Amino acid sequence: MQKSAAREIRIKKISNANVSDEDDLIAVEEPLEIQVQYQSDEKQIRKSISVTMRTPGNDEELATGFLFTEGILHDRNQISKVGTDIFDENKVLVTLTEHEVPKLQTSERNFYTTSSCGVCGKSSIDAIKTVSPFANLPDDLLVPAGLFYNLQNELKKQQEVFQNTGGLHASGLFDLHGNIILLREDVGRHNALDKAIGASFLQDQLPLNQIILLLSGRASFELIQKASMAGIKIVAAIGAPSSLALQLAEEFNITLIGFLGKERFNIYSGSHRIKI
Repeated sequence: MQKSAAREIRIKKISNANVSDEDDLIAVEEPLEIQVQYQSDEKQIRKSISVTMRTPGNDEELATGFLFTEGILHDRNQISKVGTDIFDENKVLVTLTEHEVPKLQTSERNFYTTSSCGVCGKSSIDAIKTVSPFANLPDDLLVPAGLFYNLQNELKKQQEVFQNTGGLHASGLFDLHGNIILLREDVGRHNALDKAIGASFLQDQLPLNQIILLLSGRASFELIQKASMAGIKIVAAIGAPSSLALQLAEEFNITLIGFLGKERFNIYSGSHRIKI
């Protein structure tokens, strides 16, 4: 049985000096250990790759999305099966097909990540950089500016757990007509995006070069990096971008939109894809 993404608790609610005991829902945050199993020199190797703090749900997508966006796996066909450990619901095992070996970087990495930081604990600046297999795909995308105005409302309609708890980030994938295709939520913004990309990876739908990515919060470096790995060319965020996110978006020719709201947004890079 899948763990719940929200937990009911009893709280004291204070309003204008009035105190009441009420039920409330909070978002669940628990560790997930991502493991990979493969053969090397005719030996079966089971290796722990990462521990991330996440909201339970879509754990198999999170695991495969993480392995792809970190450059450890590059193709759906490398995976034989993915499953939750029968003895521990907070572990996911990704088993590779015969003769497939994960691309583990030579430098030591500590892949413990908190829900707020997707690149924390890595041993060097080089360790946070990955190169997308779809970086040089040509595109002729041209999207009318008005299409973006309703994306935030569509995202909120789909954010079931956020509406109950107010405690989750979301990543939404939209088609070029503004229709939502997929949404994933998590206490970690990087986890939400890994879940969305992982779902597409498992369905063999990469690259996402005909997709608009909408982020429920700010646009940070690790989110733009993950988007570039999936071949996404248009990223919109309800919050602000960081300077490093903008630098990466310019480097990989990504259209980056921030402060998206009702009939307003800022274009930080790649304005040639927005028809004004």
